[in-house]
Amino acid sequence: MSFRSVEQQLEQVLAAVRQHPPVTATLEQARGRTLASDAIAASAVPVFDNSAMDGFAVRFADVAAAAPDDPVALRVVADIPAGSALDPTIGAGEAARIMTGSPVPSDADAIVPFEDTAGGLADSLQHAVVQHAPRAVGAHIRLAAEDTAVGDIVLAAGVLIGARQLGALASAGIATVEVSPAPKVAVVSTGSELVAPGTPLQRGQIPESNSILLAALAADAGADIVLRRVVDDEGDGPAESVAEAQRLGADAIIFSGGVSAGAYEVVKQSLGDAMEFTKVAMQPGKPQGFGVTGEGMLLFGLPGNPVSAAVSFEVFVRPALLRMQGRDSIHRPRVLLPAGADWRTPPGRRQYLPAVIDRTDPAHPVVRPATRGGSGSHLSVGLGLADAYAIVPAETEQISAGDLIEVMEL
Repeated sequence: MSFRSVEQQLEQVLAAVRQHPPVTATLEQARGRTLASDAIAASAVPVFDNSAMDGFAVRFADVAAAAPDDPVALRVVADIPAGSALDPTIGAGEAARIMTGSPVPSDADAIVPFEDTAGGLADSLQHAVVQHAPRAVGAHIRLAAEDTAVGDIVLAAGVLIGARQLGALASAGIATVEVSPAPKVAVVSTGSELVAPGTPLQRGQIPESNSILLAALAADAGADIVLRRVVDDEGDGPAESVAEAQRLGADAIIFSGGVSAGAYEVVKQSLGDAMEFTKVAMQPGKPQGFGVTGEGMLLFGLPGNPVSAAVSFEVFVRPALLRMQGRDSIHRPRVLLPAGADWRTPPGRRQYLPAVIDRTDPAHPVVRPATRGGSGSHLSVGLGLADAYAIVPAETEQISAGDLIEVMEL
């Protein structure tokens, strides 16, 4: 049987993705969601001309020649704190004391900071003795709409809304946004050998970790986990899980295990008519299953070894969940870094090696395997050390220190 390429498998997955209509969310609700339509500024940023310094609002012509040996004395006619609606008249030889963020009087065209006066803040309510002239008209004035004007696009559709994006939206007077709903995801681990972490182990048993791993990865990709369970290698647990996931309105269900060539491949046996099972030219992650229910729920069958499951999620499931949300970028960032060690790669398959980026020398980072065992699909503890995957082409058989490697940053 010939291998399918990673790109061919991903193309099939993405072609099956459906998006739900957007929903309206307050800013408090929007964190972690994807913007579904352009967010338009309701107010300018800044809203009005305001002072960038604590000091005095002045007429530039009055103080243009001020110098330490020839200071200019001005009469203070007003005091303008932040939040004030005052717009005092400022005549020749006059000034207004002003605080940072306060609206600049219409008659003023420059700000003199307290540091450039003889008395500073301590002597500022009656007169100002200017010792240093502002550099030009407009000095220390933040102009209205300098950042954004009313009607401008603050953030474009497809952007992930995080803390900085929330701040930008709020500053532009936006209270609600259209966002993509969170995908609902079910996660099912298969294997009669699996028991809950912390359970005393009998011979042949291992702690179950894949459902915890995959649920967390899906949540990090913006999903709501509606079902997480473990089923054994006998019976019809996968099909029953699909039925329950559909009742819960899941958009995708992720199975781990039961998709390979063994005698107890429960996902294959239970869902053989609903999913296609194939071999993909990658390591780890060669056995893959995928299907779509009549209602549009995606069925992912990932290998059972933890590293295989994690890599398969990154390559196939995460892009699908992000496409479901309309994200403008569905792939992790990738960079080219030199290898910091030698390692062998599997023949004929693209390698996704759990790796660490060594930044001991910040100017010359290198990438190394996360464990001595390379990309062994069972090395789940080593996976926890990884902050990247080193991606090695199928035609490469050996990596030597110094070789440039494509690296997917996690």
